[in-house]
Amino acid sequence: MADLDDLLTKTSRTFALSIPLLPEPTRRQVTLGYLLFRIADTFEDAAEWPNEQRIEALSAFSSLLEEDAENPMISELARKWSKETPIDHDGYQELLEEIPAVLQAFFDLEPRARSLVRDHVTRTAKGMIEYVERTDEQGELQLEDIDDLREYCYVVAGIVGEMLTELFILDRPELEPVADDLRIRARRCGEAQQLVNILKDSAFDATEGRSYLAGAKRSEVFDLARADLRTAAEYILLLQGSEAERGLVAFNALPVLLAFAALDRVETAGPGSKVTREQLYEIMERLERDLDAGRPVVSLDHAASPESVS
Repeated sequence: MADLDDLLTKTSRTFALSIPLLPEPTRRQVTLGYLLFRIADTFEDAAEWPNEQRIEALSAFSSLLEEDAENPMISELARKWSKETPIDHDGYQELLEEIPAVLQAFFDLEPRARSLVRDHVTRTAKGMIEYVERTDEQGELQLEDIDDLREYCYVVAGIVGEMLTELFILDRPELEPVADDLRIRARRCGEAQQLVNILKDSAFDATEGRSYLAGAKRSEVFDLARADLRTAAEYILLLQGSEAERGLVAFNALPVLLAFAALDRVETAGPGSKVTREQLYEIMERLERDLDAGRPVVSLDHAASPESVS
């Protein structure tokens, strides 16, 4: 069996830091959800493959989630995909090789959680197919405007926010009073993270033929990202106000605090700028202190720097 935590570490940055904060069984559910979304992302990002091959892989992968662990196509397709190496990344390569073990763990999930993860991953894969179909013969994708950008963010990240919310609510009666409020904000929580990543990685994406910002003013995207992060802060405060488990609050707060800091750096230093290791440690330490003291871990007026976290 594959070491799921090891795969998480090799294929993620922020999620590898935040998922271990979650209580069980949500931690395992979210780990598997992330790894399955990461597989779909790998196929969508496979710039070296022709569009038809990317679409075929996304479609076949979705079908595997509807089957069971005994399906012989799982091992066959895993060998095929890993051999063809759709992307130059050792961690993603290993993840493709371990698809049989990841799917075995997925099929072993409690039925309600398995259904939630499958439905959301499948929706994302189908949405990705639509964007791959829009990619031209040179492998380039250009989004038309801010609405097109937001729809793309929904497909690749907003649906993730919706899945996470449903997993958080599962078997947590204390969250039922705020469940609808969390669901309303879930899409924009995912959108916020994706917008920050797009702004941060825009220079690299351009070299890969992805022009996510071509049809939108950069200042407009920064404004939208900040508005979405405020919504994400509201989501976190709803969890805190409902006395959700510490790990649930910390899992949601850490990526938002990092996103605020990353957005600030990109806005001042340009694409490619990253949160420093020192900033990361300071943000994590401040989060722990606020949790220990029972203080709000985010502020609706948060100004991006670690010093402003109250």
